[in-house]
Amino acid sequence: MTKNLVLLFISAVTLSWGQVKNSAVTTDDYLNILRRNISGEIAYETTAFVEQFWRVAGNEGFNKSIHKIADGLEAAGYVQEKNASNMDRFTFRIEKRPLQHPTWEIADAEITLVGDNKPLLSHSSNRNMVYLNSISTPKNGTTAEIILVRDLEELRKISVGGKIIFTERNIIEIYKEGVLKKGAMGIVSYDNPAYLQPEKNVNSIQFRSFPYDSKNTWGIALSFQAKEKLKAALEKGKVFAKVNISSKMYPSEELTIVANIKGSAIPEERIVFSAHIQEPGANDNASGVGAQLEIATMAAKLIKKDSFDAQRTMTFLWGDEIISTNRYLQENEKRAATIKWGLSLDMVGENTAITGGSFLIEKMPDPSAIWTRGKDKHTEWGGTLLTLEDMKPHYLNDFIIHTFMNQGKAAQWSVNTNPYEGGSDHTPFLDNQIPGLLLWHFTDQFYHTDSDRMDKVSQETLKNVCIAALASALTLVNGDSYTAMDIVEIVKEAATKRLAEEFLLSEKCVKAGKPVKNEVDIIKAWEDWYLKAITSSRDLASPENTVILDKAILQAQAIIESQSRIFVTELEK
Repeated sequence: MTKNLVLLFISAVTLSWGQVKNSAVTTDDYLNILRRNISGEIAYETTAFVEQFWRVAGNEGFNKSIHKIADGLEAAGYVQEKNASNMDRFTFRIEKRPLQHPTWEIADAEITLVGDNKPLLSHSSNRNMVYLNSISTPKNGTTAEIILVRDLEELRKISVGGKIIFTERNIIEIYKEGVLKKGAMGIVSYDNPAYLQPEKNVNSIQFRSFPYDSKNTWGIALSFQAKEKLKAALEKGKVFAKVNISSKMYPSEELTIVANIKGSAIPEERIVFSAHIQEPGANDNASGVGAQLEIATMAAKLIKKDSFDAQRTMTFLWGDEIISTNRYLQENEKRAATIKWGLSLDMVGENTAITGGSFLIEKMPDPSAIWTRGKDKHTEWGGTLLTLEDMKPHYLNDFIIHTFMNQGKAAQWSVNTNPYEGGSDHTPFLDNQIPGLLLWHFTDQFYHTDSDRMDKVSQETLKNVCIAALASALTLVNGDSYTAMDIVEIVKEAATKRLAEEFLLSEKCVKAGKPVKNEVDIIKAWEDWYLKAITSSRDLASPENTVILDKAILQAQAIIESQSRIFVTELEK
């Protein structure tokens, strides 16, 4: 089958779609309203406030960020739950729980090679240099010989007591063995990954942490430049260093903010946004914190102005990554059972001209996480190879992609996708069988480094994410059978396009001598995924309009089945 025939098939099935009544208020309507009202200013200002702090659950910077959000919610008209009446639709609460381990924060640090006039590293310019959960040195610092340890085998053969270990491999294992067991004073390490472009960003340090242990001493992570200088010194002979660290560890409590816009018609059903506060960066994840506050603020403002309504509940979580979201999903089974969608905002504000990479929508598990080919690419974060049993067929993937692509086209903003990889607040949703997506950026050459500061953040990007995310949420929380039919059309078009792309790739593979069965399996996996994704639109149906939606679903599925059958036949010729 030629490429022209594939394109002709797609055009035919698109034109064959019958007269489908659109929703009374469409996603485009929401996008137009939000473009006139969202500027990204709240998101940017909040990001700037939060990124000042090296944030760990329970420490001063984390807690100040929590109260900054609470102040913003109150300014937007949200009422603390303890003071709210049944008539208040906009409410929030700050949840408090004792921390299992002490919290941690860094005040100052410096490492100087003995004989040098200038420090090798200073906290004032490299705020990620000290490992999380490191203790303070004595007030006047500590001086010891630095000894290179290449691996665990070498460590077992040498004495390191009272010395400082320098290593670039198996760092945590060497720390546990060399420091906690064999009495080394502390550890100095280097392991910035290649995607951070360390030879270009020579002063960047990616933050590192130790698991909490009452026996912990300290660790220092090096920049590329500092590592090269230390290695050059070690090649000349013995090297001594003076280390001075001032940190605090103390009992505290974990704070989480939960804000709600109560649904006007179906309040028990909800969409949940989640943005984590901990981590020290501007984009990661002060930007998600700020964007979510602007979304919550503007949603409340425009609902009050009767610009639109929210028939289902909108919930916003700010807390500790994965922990807060997972707890919200698990602590109340009845509530969790009626959560319909989850969106994670993580690294959503990047100035990609500086950071690199792209804005991405990480899809729920679909066959691209099994067969990653064509336009699909994993990020440098990487993904575990999934199986058919891991698939999560749902319309949320293509609906969110469609909405963000529309905003991208209007704003000349690049929007891309990546196969499922995990590792942020979308994973608890999926683990609890709730459709969930991640909105993020990657690859970012400053990811987790002390160069992730406000100069890497774009208010324009924050604005675009806020507009598209809120328009998507409003479409869903106000969705009905007609909304579902619109979504069926979006998913059907995505399915026909995907099947055509996969067929062309499979056709090339067969011609190159690869087994036909493998290629047929790929086509059938996508067919199955999309048939189920279209069926999932029934969760928006109004009781009085199920018949018309069921008809639309069957029509769309028939088109997908027909296309798949034709492609499989062509491959098996």
